[in-house]
Amino acid sequence: MANSNSNYKAVPEAADALNKFKYEVANEVGVSLKDGYNGNISARDAGRIGGNMVKKLIQQAESQLR
Repeated sequence: MANSNSNYKAVPEAADALNKFKYEVANEVGVSLKDGYNGNISARDAGRIGGNMVKKLIQQAESQLR
């Protein structure tokens, strides 16, 4: 049965790398994140960070297929 927790990490060892990546992308899109909890940012900014993370990960995967 699949895990119903939306925070489930398929590769737990990647958590630190993804967290660092999140801060890099946030900096690129001009969103200021602080260490720890960032619940004060807008949904729009959170979406920009997450969307750009996914975009970059897809680009990286596609470039490895070529």
